[in-house]
Amino acid sequence: MMFPQTVETIYSPALTDIAAGFQVAEHSASQTLSVYFVAFAFGVVLWGRAADIFGRRPVMLTGLGLYALGCMLALWAPDFEWLLASRCLSAFGVAVGSVIGQTIMRDCYQGSQLARAFSVMAVAIALSPLLGLWSGGALVSLGGYRAVFAALLITALMLVVLTLARLPETRPSLHSNAPLHRVAAAMAADPKIWCFGALVSLFNLMLFSYFSLGPFLFENLGLSSAQFGASGVVLALGTAMGGWINRTLLGREWSSLQLLQVASLATLPAAAGVWLLQGTPWLLLPMMMVVTGFGIAIPNVLGLALADYRQVAGSAGAVFGGGYYLGLGMGMVWVAQLQNLGAVLSISACAALVFTLVVGRLGRVSRCSA
Repeated sequence: MMFPQTVETIYSPALTDIAAGFQVAEHSASQTLSVYFVAFAFGVVLWGRAADIFGRRPVMLTGLGLYALGCMLALWAPDFEWLLASRCLSAFGVAVGSVIGQTIMRDCYQGSQLARAFSVMAVAIALSPLLGLWSGGALVSLGGYRAVFAALLITALMLVVLTLARLPETRPSLHSNAPLHRVAAAMAADPKIWCFGALVSLFNLMLFSYFSLGPFLFENLGLSSAQFGASGVVLALGTAMGGWINRTLLGREWSSLQLLQVASLATLPAAAGVWLLQGTPWLLLPMMMVVTGFGIAIPNVLGLALADYRQVAGSAGAVFGGGYYLGLGMGMVWVAQLQNLGAVLSISACAALVFTLVVGRLGRVSRCSA
């Protein structure tokens, strides 16, 4: 589950080098992120469905193998179009880490135990921006974007070996192979699924808009790719703080819905702070609070979203993940065109608060109906 976020953050410091190396505009370089998430969404759908049919372990191995192939092709890309195609293949493959990782967790845990498990995972994922941005900045300084793709290829091959050696099969013996269209139809009729999907897309959009626009903000401030990479320390602290708050308040019997409301309310002033300070290095302080909100919100959304779809966990994860990553990809197209981090964060935070209030209302209606 850490791998998709790590490979995206390690790639972020290379955007300025890609723009220069392929002689494309900043917004074109940022589009490599948007096409990535669209392809990622399709990968989530395929791998999630395949996990219910073939099992978790063989699907994980196949996806990691395709990711490695995509990195190899990107490493020797002769032009920008080739690079985009390679990024699409990479995204399609690495989507397996997200959807199968979450599916395995849902195989093993449920209820409040699942929310706590996702909270622990959120703390682990807090290391991803630190690891990715720092190593990405260092690799770009050493060998440009090709050094980044070489490191990603090596990492993918190492994960293939680790999966072969250590990953067990967790698909339950009693599971449903209901057709994907039936699962999708049931989820499409569930208004809470739409709200949860929008929330995952919006909180991820706030995080990845920084990875997309941050390198150019730092460049305009006269700072290097390595210095942008070092900003991952601040983001990791924010995500770790969110994970700690999450686990602490869950231990005090706060509900996941209450924590989601806290995250949405806290993110709004933090986003406004980024908008005010984005012309200075001080933007990192409110950005850390945005990421803290991310660390609180995401484990609770993921824990709540598919509670009613455990018997079709892989297929439901495919539909849900495909939907929110498609939304994220479309959002990243908007981010690349707008090129204003503060505006993106503020609009996304307002929308997240609205969807959180709607989820709360739907939850109350459900309890009354019951």
